[in-house]
Amino acid sequence: MADTDHVLATLDRVLAERCEADPSESYTARLLSGGVAAILAKIEEESGEVIEAAGDSDDAHLIHEIADLWFHTMVLLTHRRLSADDVLAELGRRFGMSGLAEKAARQRQG
Repeated sequence: MADTDHVLATLDRVLAERCEADPSESYTARLLSGGVAAILAKIEEESGEVIEAAGDSDDAHLIHEIADLWFHTMVLLTHRRLSADDVLAELGRRFGMSGLAEKAARQRQG
């Protein structure tokens, strides 16, 4: 697999390819064809599994569940024609800003 610097970009490309795949032959294509409701159901399921894994001391289990959650949130991004780069850009924008300042800025915008 690609080194960790390129994993998200590689996954973005693979997910984009799955948009064109046959849902009977690809889990991701089937999930994408199910639309937002199907994707959100998986994100909800995976979120619960992360919470459960956080309660035990098995770090490998926690990492596994977070990877599943990240994967399914990336499926949602792909469905919306967004990418990991969009999220990384938002995280990068927040560097140098305290969490409290960032939250206050969002509240002023909304």
